[in-house]
Amino acid sequence: MGSDTEPAVGSGRRFRICWRTLLFGCGVSILILPLVVNSRLLALVTLYGSVGICLVMIGMGVRKYRPRHPLPWYLLSASAVQFMIGTTLRTFAQHRNPFDDLFTLGGYCCIGAAAVLWLRPRHNSTDHDLLLDSGLIGLGALLLSWTFLISPVLHHAHGADFTTVTAVADPVVDALLLTVIVHSMITSGRSETSVRLVNLAMLVILVGDLAYNLEAAGSAALGRQIQLMPLQLGYTLIGAAALHPSMVVLGGRRDIHSHRSRQRASIIAIVMIVASLVPIVGSRLDLMDRVVVSSLFALLLAGVLLRSERAIERSARSERRAQYQADHDMLTGLLNRAALLRALHRNRERWGGQPLALLFIDLDGFKRVNDNYGHAVGDELIANAAARIRRMIRRDDAAARYGGDEFVVLAPLARKQAQLLAERLLATLGEPFELSAAEVRIAASIGISCSGTRGIDTTVYELLREADSAMYRAKEYSLGYVFHDDLQRAHPESGPRAWRRESAV
Repeated sequence: MGSDTEPAVGSGRRFRICWRTLLFGCGVSILILPLVVNSRLLALVTLYGSVGICLVMIGMGVRKYRPRHPLPWYLLSASAVQFMIGTTLRTFAQHRNPFDDLFTLGGYCCIGAAAVLWLRPRHNSTDHDLLLDSGLIGLGALLLSWTFLISPVLHHAHGADFTTVTAVADPVVDALLLTVIVHSMITSGRSETSVRLVNLAMLVILVGDLAYNLEAAGSAALGRQIQLMPLQLGYTLIGAAALHPSMVVLGGRRDIHSHRSRQRASIIAIVMIVASLVPIVGSRLDLMDRVVVSSLFALLLAGVLLRSERAIERSARSERRAQYQADHDMLTGLLNRAALLRALHRNRERWGGQPLALLFIDLDGFKRVNDNYGHAVGDELIANAAARIRRMIRRDDAAARYGGDEFVVLAPLARKQAQLLAERLLATLGEPFELSAAEVRIAASIGISCSGTRGIDTTVYELLREADSAMYRAKEYSLGYVFHDDLQRAHPESGPRAWRRESAV
């Protein structure tokens, strides 16, 4: 029974794949017809065929993959219909009329609304930098549009009629749409094939509209059949994007990570170079044109300066973060061993002429907590102990995690001050710790080394060696804390017996 069903399922799947491939192949084949037969009517018919195939492919994709956010696809379908109506009016009209421009602008508005819908859920902390890069590229496009598309239309216009307004608005809308497309491109991942196809399709459509705008500005005269090809190709690509399984991510939530910043900077540099040539190319521009061009160029320069400032700030922030990670223990936030060894050199001016004390702290009972409750609870205990140590010392004192459950405090303290600090540390570390697994009690052993007359001329290595020896004596005899200077005595001076270790957990 199962063997009869599996071939049927496999043949049905192969039929659907062949059907989609055939549909896409028909859409591509239709593009070739206007090049072979020079007929305005045939070009219009092929446009109808391309849009029809696109609508069918979008319907099939939405029905098959059932995206959670289908509205962008419906808006792209609506834009295809509006472009088709506007192109039909434009094809049969002898001159430019406002109605075809209205439908064309409506199509662009639908594309822009769809792009906003699929870009809005995407966010990250550096999204402002990405928006700035996209805006700079769009601003450069607007500068070129004014020079080569908008200004010629205004010079040849005989009044501010509706046709002139739409002719001016079209390049502005194209520049805004280019900004949205660029932002979509730099925030899309490599696995989002459908989004990348849609971005490519919209770029192709913009190329076709550029050809139409150049003809309206009197800069070029291309055949209507050639102008229709980018539109047909664009909507064929949109249909192909709808048939790809990744079409479900269009409009979905996605965290954006800043990437390809260097490539974006290269594009912006090219935009700046091209923009700098505008005053030379447009040397015959009148006063109004020069004011607009100068204003746009000033905005472009201001944006580049802002981008540079943010890049410098981001680089400095990354450098500070890297330095912090190099100097600090990630679990406790205290200095690590390498940073502790440099502490004397860093504080030489502030600590000069003062006696120094190094307290070597070892947690008693930590191993039992680690064995009974696991490493996660052990890490929790280490972090809590570090927080208590940090609260007991002054802001300018150096506290470090030396390794495992060992901590070090290095500070400009006399012997009496070091003794008081050791007593406070033993008291706070002897209090119960409220951990996620249970309430635990531990104790600590502290070895203390004082620089005495050596002062700042001593080294951290010397103080560590002496404090480590004193700490082991304190641990061996359950003394709480011991000064290294007292190790030569038969009965070392230590803290009161109240600091005796408690091993119960």
